Amino acid sequence: MQTTDLGRWGRTVIQLRPAQIGQRARLRGQRTALDHSLPLVGRWLLSGPSPTAGTGWPAGFTPLDARLWPGGPGDMALRAGELRLIGVARAVAAAGQGGAADWATADWEAAGAPLLWRFHLHYWDWAWALAGEGPGPDARAVFGAIWGSWRAAVAPGRGVAWRPYPAALRAWSFCGIYQHLVKGGPVEARFLGDLAAHVGFLRRHLETDVGGNHLIKNLKALAGLAVFFGDDALLDRTLGRLRGQLAAQVLPDGGHYERAPAYHCQVLGDLIDIAGLLRAAGHGDPVGLPEAIAAMRGWLGVVLTPPGEVPMLNDGFPVSPGLLAAIAPAAVPSGPLQVLPDTGLARITVGGWHVLADIGLPCPRSLPAHAHADTLGCLVHLDGEPLLIDTGASTYAPGAPRDRERSTAAHNTLEVDRRDSTEVWGAFRAGRRARVHGVSARADSGTVTVEAAHDGYRTLRGRPTHHRRWSVRAHELRVDDTVTGRGRHHVVVRWHLAPGSRLRLIPGGAVVSAKAGQFTVTVTATAAREPALTVAVAEVSTGFGSTVAAPVLACTLRPELPVRISTVWRRDDPRREPA
Repeated sequence: MQTTDLGRWGRTVIQLRPAQIGQRARLRGQRTALDHSLPLVGRWLLSGPSPTAGTGWPAGFTPLDARLWPGGPGDMALRAGELRLIGVARAVAAAGQGGAADWATADWEAAGAPLLWRFHLHYWDWAWALAGEGPGPDARAVFGAIWGSWRAAVAPGRGVAWRPYPAALRAWSFCGIYQHLVKGGPVEARFLGDLAAHVGFLRRHLETDVGGNHLIKNLKALAGLAVFFGDDALLDRTLGRLRGQLAAQVLPDGGHYERAPAYHCQVLGDLIDIAGLLRAAGHGDPVGLPEAIAAMRGWLGVVLTPPGEVPMLNDGFPVSPGLLAAIAPAAVPSGPLQVLPDTGLARITVGGWHVLADIGLPCPRSLPAHAHADTLGCLVHLDGEPLLIDTGASTYAPGAPRDRERSTAAHNTLEVDRRDSTEVWGAFRAGRRARVHGVSARADSGTVTVEAAHDGYRTLRGRPTHHRRWSVRAHELRVDDTVTGRGRHHVVVRWHLAPGSRLRLIPGGAVVSAKAGQFTVTVTATAAREPALTVAVAEVSTGFGSTVAAPVLACTLRPELPVRISTVWRRDDPRREPA
């Protein structure tokens, strides 16, 4: 390992809690024992309640998955052996007689698929397509064939299927579909035995080494299993852990502490499911759960884009309209300025402008997995149409695309010396982090101003600091970037335009044509030389494994610090001027 790699590892590990390192070692040791089929250890790690104790969930409870996986096309594709997961369709089983899948041929390893797709394969939430609204008369037989094929191919406790995260989602799915597709059928006894093994596995494999949305999924599954098997002691322990996680993970402003809106939606959906199940089972709400749900709904109402979509800040894939409707974000608050101080976001709405500014930390100290190096970036809409966008995430696989999508260059912010503001690396790691200070926000006389600074470039010579100020009025958006410190540095400010936009350079700026209208962009700097403006093309994520090209306006200069770069966006189209 090279010295630079050792340094990066050191800067990453030092951010973790000591207990996380110990938990990681324990979980890896347990996985090794299961993978090598050590009999006594394996039996202990999978030992759960008596299968005969399983009675199912109360009839009055409908989980969110039941609303998000209707029958129809999904049911027919599944019967034909095809699954569409995270937007990618793959054949899992070959077609047999009459076009129905021959599940005896099913490929549950799916070795050629991306790891994330393989995880989704083992979630089993897709089985709700068979249940639908009133499963067909043969749905139990079809499910029995699919589950029997999976059970024969997947060894309990081993491989991708039995990592804690997919095991948790699968356990929740199995609890939910039991009543519709299993109870009273030929696979019921074996199915309950398998579900009991999930209890033992998850109790001993809580992802306390990771925390975050993974641990919430683990606890949700254990709560569901506790109700399913009537284990009040397990339910009490699980809800006690959940209370502690709510205090840690739901920030005072209602945001989830990973600061990725797509994962905020996942966690909110999980909490809604837990609350609904507990009420249906007659247990009531645990302390803090209703308040956390209300706060998270309020936060989501603030950050939604003008078209009502979840912004793709940091990691995550597009949130479906069905899930968004089910988690019910609060009404959009009124007023030109909304600040979420704990998450570090500010929403500005003036005239037709809608600006969402990132003025917070990139991630919690102990969990950098979904962080991007996007500090002091922003998303901009005008009259409900996107103008400046986030490039998002199209993959979680380590490599050049993942590195690019997490980089500072992939966001609407300033880069110094080709360095990322937060040292993101690998698929889910980060070493040095940008630290934000000097946050202020005010609205007066028709102008909203938000400003903040960060020290993410502090390890460079001269210790550059980036300060940004957004000033928004009805007719313009002005962004002033100031870099303080010493010495000469390579400085780039990038603006990622919405796909389909057209960009033409003019002296001192550019002309932009987009769905939001036509704009004149003026760029000035305090440097001795005029900044060099260039046009590039970058890939923008539209979902897992899917990107489209979009233009990027870059302003580059190599000044002696300090320097200020001012970018002004003015709308030209008179038909779009506010009344």
